[in-house]
Amino acid sequence: MTGSDEFRLALVGAGRMGHHHLRALADHPAVRIRYVVDPVPAAREAVAAAGLPAYPSVEDLLTDAVPDGLLVTAPTGRHGALVAAAAKAGLPVLCEKPAGLDPAEAAEAGRVAAGAGIPFQVAYWRRFVPQLHRLRERIAGGELGEVLFVAAAQWDGEPPAAAFRTGSGGIFVDMGVHEFDQIRWLTGQEVDRVAVQPAGPVTDPAVRGRDVDSAQALLGLSGGGTALVSLGRHHRGGDMATVEVFGTRDHERLTFLDPADGDATMYAALARQAEDFAGLVREGRSAGAGVADAVAVLDAARRATAQLTPGHEVHPIGD
Repeated sequence: MTGSDEFRLALVGAGRMGHHHLRALADHPAVRIRYVVDPVPAAREAVAAAGLPAYPSVEDLLTDAVPDGLLVTAPTGRHGALVAAAAKAGLPVLCEKPAGLDPAEAAEAGRVAAGAGIPFQVAYWRRFVPQLHRLRERIAGGELGEVLFVAAAQWDGEPPAAAFRTGSGGIFVDMGVHEFDQIRWLTGQEVDRVAVQPAGPVTDPAVRGRDVDSAQALLGLSGGGTALVSLGRHHRGGDMATVEVFGTRDHERLTFLDPADGDATMYAALARQAEDFAGLVREGRSAGAGVADAVAVLDAARRATAQLTPGHEVHPIGD
């Protein structure tokens, strides 16, 4: 796609994740963010200073221009309303994960999109990391044999702001959905069982009782194996993500998000994901996540969150 074939996105939500997408697509030759929508005046002023037209709502945007698709990066609680606005306008949607705070919200977003006949993709960017794609092919090809155990870890450099944490659904909905999706996508198996253990310390008093700083989930997989999801908000070196797969024939371990590389892996994957979304809109093909994936992942996250103890406190044995 070049010249007049450029795929023009409108970014809806100019917060932290929105700025990641802006950076990832800043120099892309075929898929570009040409418009920004955000209800916060300061956010609009910031992107306008960078040369992008900014609007307070999707409806305001549509009075000036009609993009090829919406890239929704607004807070999770707004995903459903924004998908509905896109559906009303007939605009395809690439929606940041998790596409809702619970399975019902994700299912409803998918139903609305399907009813309007618009393409709808959920942005799980790890599906576009070449290392992970090769691992998936090895597993599917039988090179690792039967999958016995998968260990997936995501540890962030520091916790996000309390306002974000208290409105994002908690650590399993905010962070863990990446691991749940990754495990399902890599193995081709469903999550059958979930058992959770949170860590005790919570460093920010503003989120105590509403979120935890670390939690682990042991999963039972439909193929008979197990998986461990390890999540944490304190990794001094910076954001880190790893996955390790043990099979009956072989084993592989990847650190695909390495603090030494900064956000380079994520930015490259976000760009590939945007290309894939353009392909979905124009040709009906996609390697990305769909509604069923979003619902299944949020169901696992819901089951994990339900097992956090009241107040998210850890009680020693004997108490």
